[in-house]
Amino acid sequence: MSKENHTGRNVAIGAAIAGAVGYIVGVLTAPKSGKETRDDIARKSGEVKDSLLNELSDRQDELAALLARVKSETIVLSGKARAEFNEAVARAKDAQGKLKVAILAVKAGEADDPELNKAIKQAKAAAKNLNKYFKN
Repeated sequence: MSKENHTGRNVAIGAAIAGAVGYIVGVLTAPKSGKETRDDIARKSGEVKDSLLNELSDRQDELAALLARVKSETIVLSGKARAEFNEAVARAKDAQGKLKVAILAVKAGEADDPELNKAIKQAKAAAKNLNKYFKN
């Protein structure tokens, strides 16, 4: 993926988070009944959860596609390059496993924000490392 795609994705994620925070602040300060406010918060938190699951799933799909490409393509590498490539593949597989755990945690309502951010960051780094081997 190009740096422009990453920047666009980061801006979209930031905007979604800022929108969610703004919405929650607006809901909490709006003159509504407690039940209406709780319903609004529950609905919005569901939307944020769905958005997070989509982001995690997208990262997992990206890594799965890259790992499938690794299997399907013959790469002739020697010595140090092969070791670096194998390490990149191992990191991608590890990141993919962490994303799977994060998705299950989000679905179960047991997600920890720092761990989610770490899983997403590792997945992006692993995808970037693998992508460098497929540049033609």
